[in-house]
Amino acid sequence: MKTVMKVTKYISAAALLLCLGSCSDFLTQGDPNKVDGPTYFRTENDLRVYTNGFIENMLPSALDIATGDARADYLAYRGEYQYLTDNYDADDQGGWSTGVWGRLRNINYFLDNFRRADVSEDILLHYEGVARFWRAIFYFDMVKTFGAVPFYDTEISSDDRERLYKGRDNREYVMQKVLEDINFACENCSDSPELLINSSRINRYIALAVKSRICLFEGTYRKYHEADPSTGDYWREDESALYLGECVSACEALMNAGVYSLYAPGNTSVQYRELFTSTSVITKEVIWARVYDESLSAVHNLNCYFTNMQYGSYSPVKQFINTYLNTDGTPFTNKPGYETIPFTSEFEGRDLRLRQSIRYPGYTRLSGGFPVRTAPDYNYSVTGYQPIKWLIDDTSMDSNTSPCATCIPIIRYAEILLNYAEAKAELGQFDAAVWNKTIKPLRERSGVKSVRPSVADPYMKDYFLGRVTDADLLEIRRERGIELFMENLRWDDDMRWAMGDLLQREWLGVYVGELGKVYDMDGDGVGETCFVANTPSSRQAGVTYRVLGSDFSLTGGTSGNLKCYIQLNRRWDDRKYVHPIPTNALNVNENLGQNPGWEK
Repeated sequence: MKTVMKVTKYISAAALLLCLGSCSDFLTQGDPNKVDGPTYFRTENDLRVYTNGFIENMLPSALDIATGDARADYLAYRGEYQYLTDNYDADDQGGWSTGVWGRLRNINYFLDNFRRADVSEDILLHYEGVARFWRAIFYFDMVKTFGAVPFYDTEISSDDRERLYKGRDNREYVMQKVLEDINFACENCSDSPELLINSSRINRYIALAVKSRICLFEGTYRKYHEADPSTGDYWREDESALYLGECVSACEALMNAGVYSLYAPGNTSVQYRELFTSTSVITKEVIWARVYDESLSAVHNLNCYFTNMQYGSYSPVKQFINTYLNTDGTPFTNKPGYETIPFTSEFEGRDLRLRQSIRYPGYTRLSGGFPVRTAPDYNYSVTGYQPIKWLIDDTSMDSNTSPCATCIPIIRYAEILLNYAEAKAELGQFDAAVWNKTIKPLRERSGVKSVRPSVADPYMKDYFLGRVTDADLLEIRRERGIELFMENLRWDDDMRWAMGDLLQREWLGVYVGELGKVYDMDGDGVGETCFVANTPSSRQAGVTYRVLGSDFSLTGGTSGNLKCYIQLNRRWDDRKYVHPIPTNALNVNENLGQNPGWEK
């Protein structure tokens, strides 16, 4: 225990000092309290304790995962609109601080010193795999954000100015290194049963899952983007297929291992949502998780983020809600008059994931220990579709001080099936056998009949702006959006599919037949919600009035779908597929250069 506390203190101290340092020494700063490689790295426990520090410093939080899609196409969220305006520039950009690069320094420090430990070669290879796994994660995140970035695979001495102030390495080189690192992790990380407990410690299966995510992203990014947005350079011809093939191989290794499967204990009305509200990791499906434990004071407060207006409203839009199928496998949008179907009827005969993801008529929450029907809160959910996927159905948990210890999936087996299906489709290798292994079981788990369409759904074609016409690929995208809703993947999907234009599409909500009418949104037979153009002079008891005001309207004036945040000036520009290099980083190292279109 003393060793653990000591190393944790050293790592924390190093991180603090790195954050206080200047950009010029982000990879070189000396730390008098740091772990001394020659004397510290001696036993397997030393290696374990140090690499566990990567989990503490680099694992996404509950909030990162559950609200990470705030800027994506299927959510209306006022708090993330700035990037989509003309006012955003390099002065506003972060992500290049000494704290960020300090994570890489800690990884490279370990890799430069860990072989001093007196342990077997298998153990050394496992921990090298763990460290290289985290380096792949680090650079994958940096490339997604900035494109070309400087690559370092070792510590840099403070007098090595040539390397310290070098320019950025091109994206192809960096991603080649990422692939080398993640492949090493897949080949050398252990799959010992003790590493699978709680799905939290890095192992071979987590490495394979992350590899599938990385390679699908990069393969499709290169297919749908004509050139690298950070340099303007055209891709080499075969690079897209290379990464997609690597994705397929990683998925097949996981699928053939037989360790994971879809969680489906039998109750289709709740089993999907249980994956996101359980206080223990459902390891049958969850490959990698963020574990919380109230007894250890390891808690989060996600409930308040989905019920409390001060944290912003994460509101699914009508265009996305329409993509949920009927339980007979047919598109909801095939129904005559689907555009004017009221909220109370939208859930009838629909994919059961819909009512396990957002509030529905009949949805109840505990209040004072008793179940109470709860309508969408329009003061929170501006579209009328209010998320419940990550929510505990108890109002006592809604305070920002109420501890919650539900465990948070980072990667599930469901994603592996979807990654496999998409990569196969993009390679032209998708067929009935792949459908039956991937899309079919996902739909059947949620009460949807498996129907592989022979022609492309026109609604889905329109949703993706007519740029995708393959029937299978559109169904895979539909399934991906629904199954992985609000799991911190959709923004990456928008970026790799070159679908930035979706981010300026108007935000639509529920259909409102007429202003001034009291609607029953909770399904108890008594109206409780009324939409009005202006604040009413008198109010009916028990009724919540949603005043449209100047920032909300109905598409038809006095009826139609809610139009939300209409005064926000959201506008997409293709330069935004990569973020600008921050001004403070350029001030320190002008050799970095700015991404095209972001120059001042």
